[in-house]
Amino acid sequence: MQLKYNRQPSLGSSLLKTLIKLLIVCVIFIVSIFLIEKIKFPSPEKNYEIDITNDIKKL
Repeated sequence: MQLKYNRQPSLGSSLLKTLIKLLIVCVIFIVSIFLIEKIKFPSPEKNYEIDITNDIKKL
């Protein structure tokens, strides 16, 4: 007796594979956000105050 080869994956198995891939992408995205927050980016030491009152009066 020869077994029939099922060429099409069932809807449940393809849906499960898609959900697993989506879950892995979400986990990688969340982990990358946490790692980026840990990096200390340089910030200016002095707060700049720009006076734009003259520009507003010209308008």
